[in-house]
Amino acid sequence: MNTTELAPRPSREPRHVGRLSDRVREQHTAVHALLDDGLGMRPIARRLGLARNTVRRLARAATADQLLVGQWTGRSSILDPYKPYLHQQWAEGCTVARRLFEKLRERGYPGGESVVKRYVQQLREAFPHDDPPRRHPSVRDVTSWIPRRPDRLDDDQAQRLKTILARCPELGRTAEHVCSFAELMNNRQGQQLDQWTERVQADALPALHTFVTGLGQDLDAVVAGLSLPYSSGAVEGYNNKIKMLKRQMFGRANFDLLRKRVLLVACRS
Repeated sequence: MNTTELAPRPSREPRHVGRLSDRVREQHTAVHALLDDGLGMRPIARRLGLARNTVRRLARAATADQLLVGQWTGRSSILDPYKPYLHQQWAEGCTVARRLFEKLRERGYPGGESVVKRYVQQLREAFPHDDPPRRHPSVRDVTSWIPRRPDRLDDDQAQRLKTILARCPELGRTAEHVCSFAELMNNRQGQQLDQWTERVQADALPALHTFVTGLGQDLDAVVAGLSLPYSSGAVEGYNNKIKMLKRQMFGRANFDLLRKRVLLVACRS
């Protein structure tokens, strides 16, 4: 089969059709619609999943054709008849200039590889193929968002947490109970622990039922800890210091020296 028969018919006017052109037009329309709604570049980038430089470039163009034509694509070039096919390959993920050149040669492209390289570089600068994929929130991310105050979450974190909780009703109810317990701690409302416990036990959440059972084993101490301004943090700090000294001196000295070091630390504190 003659490979020249596969080449598209030459045309002096650039043809801007294909998946890449459609994507650019859709992105241009979406960006300008959000700009008309009063959104800024950063919120638009987050909502559409685009890089801010891409959003800025789309916002500056009055029409999508300015992005598709421009100064460098409007010139007459030996590559013009093959640009629609090149755009299609670029949109499908083929972004290596050498590979694109080989595919164009199979379709009858008579030019050199340097022309393709320059055009691919311009495409790479004007239309980044794909932004880095967003990392899915980990378990640690979600557990840190749930007890946090809403004003301490940025817009992206709040939206992602809302989406996750909406997918799992049990997790949503658990988050409500956890936030309520956090308010008890922050506001020292230990006297309301009984009401919180009743609400948890009335809900079908076995993991929280285990937690409530543990609280009931020393309920008076828990209520005091949630109500009084005192803290055992200082005592725990001394315990940690003693444990550190024991680890440092294990197998190196006798008990008498350990006792002196512990007393010395206590006197300095």
